[in-house]
Amino acid sequence: MQMLFSERVGGMGALILVIACLPLLLSNNYQYDVAITMGINAIVVVGLNLLVGYAGQVSLGHAGFFALGAYASAILTTRYGLHGALALPAGALGVGVLAYLIARPILRLSGHYLAMATLGVGVIIHIVLDREAWLTGGPDGMYVPTIEVAGVPLYGGAIWYWIVAAVLILTVWLALNLIDSPIGRALRGLHGAEVAAEVAGVDTTHYKVMVFVISAVLASVAGSLSAHFSEFVTPDSASFFHSILFVTMVVFGGMASTFGALIGAALLTLLPQLLADFSGYEQMILGLIMMLVMIVMPRGLLPTLVGLARRRQREARS
Repeated sequence: MQMLFSERVGGMGALILVIACLPLLLSNNYQYDVAITMGINAIVVVGLNLLVGYAGQVSLGHAGFFALGAYASAILTTRYGLHGALALPAGALGVGVLAYLIARPILRLSGHYLAMATLGVGVIIHIVLDREAWLTGGPDGMYVPTIEVAGVPLYGGAIWYWIVAAVLILTVWLALNLIDSPIGRALRGLHGAEVAAEVAGVDTTHYKVMVFVISAVLASVAGSLSAHFSEFVTPDSASFFHSILFVTMVVFGGMASTFGALIGAALLTLLPQLLADFSGYEQMILGLIMMLVMIVMPRGLLPTLVGLARRRQREARS
């Protein structure tokens, strides 16, 4: 029973069940678009949660890596004729190398200094994508061709739903295995007390760089999926607001909780759509909801609910 309710078994089983049943509730392209966007955001946020929630490192520029993945797919397929299925891993590899080069110097910083440095990275990426029109199309963005497999174009919400779902399941599985590995224990150690972790023999710089690269690569993969699904990219995908939204999803769902990150991504993608009828007030209502949740549940949505359930269970036993 304990294994059944664990994250790796019960959590993954619940996720697969929800993904398998959700199409039964989707009746039009708009609903599929929202579901796919939820999945794409969740891929980014699961990776970002490894960095922010488990390693305790702040990143305010992750939308930049998301946009780089999107533009890598757009440029490689449009200007160089590379197949989309090859452009995605090529873009992820390039972003991984760039993230490694960036991480070596900036992860020596901590606290608000690290936040400022990552914010600067995101701003630089946004400016480059916006100004280098000869390569990126500038503010007008770029068209991304449809991926074809055996001559059949991958077009339509139903097809992309299952593609994004498969990548999301793989991402969550990899994250859970990473967390339960010695790498995950090292990340939790440097989050709790970095100096103590170093004294215990943990190479904190190595692990911080590693998790930064992993989270950046996952953001790049999500960006490529978004580009091929929407068939269009703009520099707005690298905006500061987009980076803040990713971090907010992690905190809202619950830091250091993989499934909390999933819930945060799903809710903060879905809520603006549900509040669209409150024209002119939807952002205010969304902000109020987020504020109330964080006041009542400072640990985040899922960890707080799980803690309450365990407390009631202990009380019932006693």
